[in-house]
Parts: sequence; C-alpha cells; structure tokens
Amino acid sequence: MSLRERVLKTVSELGLPRLTVILFLIGLFILGAVQGVSVADLLSNSIGRFAMNAMLTLSMVPAIQCGIGPNFGLPVGIIAGLLGLVISMEFGLTGFTGLFAAAVLGILLGAVFGVLYGHLLNRVKGQEMMVGTYVGFAVVSGMCMFWLLMPFRNPRLIWTLGGEGLRVTISLSDFFSNVLDNFLAIRAGVFKFPTGLVLCVLAVAILYRIFEYTRLGTAMDLAGQNEQFARAAGINVERMRVTGTAMSTAMGALGIVLYAQSYGFVQLYTAPLMMAFPAVAAILIGGATPRAAGISNAIVGTFLFQTLLAITVPVTQSVIGGDISEIIRLIVSNGMVLYALTRGHGGGNNGS
Repeated sequence: MSLRERVLKTVSELGLPRLTVILFLIGLFILGAVQGVSVADLLSNSIGRFAMNAMLTLSMVPAIQCGIGPNFGLPVGIIAGLLGLVISMEFGLTGFTGLFAAAVLGILLGAVFGVLYGHLLNRVKGQEMMVGTYVGFAVVSGMCMFWLLMPFRNPRLIWTLGGEGLRVTISLSDFFSNVLDNFLAIRAGVFKFPTGLVLCVLAVAILYRIFEYTRLGTAMDLAGQNEQFARAAGINVERMRVTGTAMSTAMGALGIVLYAQSYGFVQLYTAPLMMAFPAVAAILIGGATPRAAGISNAIVGTFLFQTLLAITVPVTQSVIGGDISEIIRLIVSNGMVLYALTRGHGGGNNGS
C-alpha cells in the first residue's frame, strides 16, 4: 500500500471533523511549547477535564442507541444527581461513603425521572431533540424554586441570612471533594493523573459494553436502528426507548456526581441549564451520528473536546498577553458545539 493510500485510509477512518480537531490540538501544543507554556500542565488539565466530563458524554450512548437521538434533556439527569449530592451532604456524609450515597441516590432518582421522561418522548416521536431541550430548560427553571423551598437545615448548605434555601454554590471541601481524583493518583511535578476517577469511568464503560451484548442491549439497539424490523421481531419499541432514556438519565446523574467531586463544588439553580450541549458536541465530534453511537465515540470525543477547551485558553493568553480567558472559553466551547451539530452525520466510523 502506497503512502498516499495509507494517508487516505487514515483520513477516512478518522473522519475529517476529528482529523481537523486533532491537527488543531497538535498545533496548539506546539505553539504552547514555543511560548513557554508548561506542556505537563496542559496535559494534566486535559486529562482532568476529560475524566470530569466523560460520564456525562457516555450518558448519550444509550439515548442514541434506543432511538431518541442525542439526549438534550440531560439536565433532567443532572438534577437527579444534584439531589443525591445535597441529600448526602445534608446528612453530613463524607469521604467515599458520602460520594457512594450521592451516586446511588442520584442513579435511583435519575432512573425514575428517566422513565417518566421516556414516556413523554414516546408521545413526541420525531421531535425528541427539540422537546428534550425544552424539558431540560423547564426542569432546571422549576428546580430554582425547589432549591429555595427544600427543608434543608445543614448550615453549610443553606443561606447564612434567613437560614432557608440552598446556596447557589456549595463547597465540597468538608465532604468528598476530589476523593476519586486523589485515589491512587499519579503525580510528577505539576502533572497529575486522577487514577481513581479514570478507573471509575472505565468501569462504567466496560459494564455498559457488556450490557450491549445482552439480550436487552441488543433489542434496544435494534429498536433504535430499525423500528419496523424490531416490531416484526416482536420487540416492544416504546419500552426499549423508555429503557434507554432511563439509562441515559441515570448515567447523567452519576456524571454530575463525578463532575462535582472533581470540581470541588456543587452548583445549583441555573448552572445545569446548558450542560447538555458540550456532551452532545463531544459525542458527535467523536464520530457518532444522531442514530448510531458507541463507547469509543464518547471516549474519543470527550478527550478531543475537553482537551481543546483546556489548552486553548492558556495558549491564547500567552500569545495575546491579556486576560480574556472567559471570552476565549465561550468562543471555543460554543464554536465547537456549533461545529459538531452541523457535522451531525458523524466524524468517521462508529464503534463501541
């Protein structure tokens, strides 16, 4: 095989969108090294952001496989995870115990919310992405009132003045901040590899990969790929859609728990409003389509998307010399979301 044929084959396998992002990232790393930015620090930030966000992107896989497309209603699952977090914190649970309790509560609530959400989506077939977006917005807005009215009494959670209502931002430093990140963490100067968090994400990915080979997993994937054939095979398509939606929502709940413990804070009220868009963009950049997705799409897409966000700001600041980090972050993140959505046919071969 000639060099030209190998290059064309590589481009075909990666897909133009992914190849463009990879080349752009390599260029940024080179520019950062030339400008004196610590490459180890860039890698550490990239891996940290990947581990924080990977579970939220993985939650898109069952949604796409069951036939509802990218789950723009991800804030429904995020709200379930936030409820699990604040309930665990209300009882003063700390360390791995507090994190485990928050994760279990979030997953259970996410599954319940997901079943209800799935039944709603069955009534609006063909409009799932639009309806899901507005459902997410509505749930986040409605919960803004709920956060104020919830009868929590832990002084580290509620407003100091008045003694009622949860704060907008709650620190996890006294509870379970970075417990997974620090578990078996590998450190070398400024570089840090969050081993515990990465292992947790990989464990969930492997479990879901095993689920794909089960009878239920195969039926759910078939229902999303070809509804008419699935019905002919005796599969209850509506039930499979509800199952996939519930799994996606539960994984989204777990995702925000892992994200919060790594970030060190719980953010309530309108914070979850736009969190579905980066997850959708990441899995599409990873090579998924609105009708087909796999674990590898989520992993690769999250790494590319989050690495781009992690290194663009410090490299650009070193070139420009001014502090315009927030402007750069908004331009890059929203630009990547737009790019991914307009390339919704996928960036290459889909795989699991």
